[in-house]
Amino acid sequence: MPEAAPAGVAPVTGAVAPDAGPAANPVAPDAEPAANPVAPDAGPTAEPVVPAVEVRPRRRGLRTVGLIAVAAVIGLAGGTAVGYGIQADREPTALPPLNQPGLAYPAKALPEGQRVKLPASEDLRAKAEGDLRKLLLPKPAGAKKSEFADADGWLRVSTFASQFNRPGNALDDLLETDIRRIAVTSWATGEYKETEIRLVQYRAGDVLGAQEFVEEQQAYMPEEDFAESEGTELDGSANGRFYVFPVRKKAGYLDMYEARAYFYRGDIAVEIFVIDTKKISAKEIRSLAERQLGRL
Repeated sequence: MPEAAPAGVAPVTGAVAPDAGPAANPVAPDAEPAANPVAPDAGPTAEPVVPAVEVRPRRRGLRTVGLIAVAAVIGLAGGTAVGYGIQADREPTALPPLNQPGLAYPAKALPEGQRVKLPASEDLRAKAEGDLRKLLLPKPAGAKKSEFADADGWLRVSTFASQFNRPGNALDDLLETDIRRIAVTSWATGEYKETEIRLVQYRAGDVLGAQEFVEEQQAYMPEEDFAESEGTELDGSANGRFYVFPVRKKAGYLDMYEARAYFYRGDIAVEIFVIDTKKISAKEIRSLAERQLGRL
């Protein structure tokens, strides 16, 4: 499968001014500075020597932000006062009658300490805590086992990281975002078509690992070596997108077509790859992604 680009790491830059040394600004001990120092042996027309003065950079941004903040506070306070004045001069408006027949679920109050239990099919947490491989799409009828398929349906984190351009950086990033496990399935159809789906699960915590992973993959899709587009939104998902890559041509090789999809639900990130020597339609990758989304 094509390699994915790693999570970007912002370079740290900076320079430190060299030490000027003890002779940078020599001052005689216990000497008072002259008000207008004059170079020695200077004639009557000699100009005074101006001592060096440290110039500090101006912090323009803070000043502008301060003015905007003050204006906002004044505007808010003034608008609130005017609003109260207008309301005080008006007759009170009667509220509409309540139309709340009562909550339909649960029909009656539950005993103290008892919680509503959702069916397993509706409980996303219960599904995610079980065998993650069972959430993968099943192989279609007539599909063959992929040459590169994992034997047990699990993909090691180290193996997953090795498929990125910078494996070391990728592994560090995955561990920092609390990656938990990766379930994978793949199959072959036709002469050269290969399909692979990965469910990358993260531990629940302060870091939204699944969201970060998907957003990072989507970020480089518009680049020249990839889809060269922003992709298309995936129905049923607020964050998912699918991509159809332009054909890759190289002398002496068959044309290569590729499509991908990236989305997440809860703590599970999903990536789907399809490659073939024939054109892959947007309808095909969209249908594949929607069916996989429906199982989460």
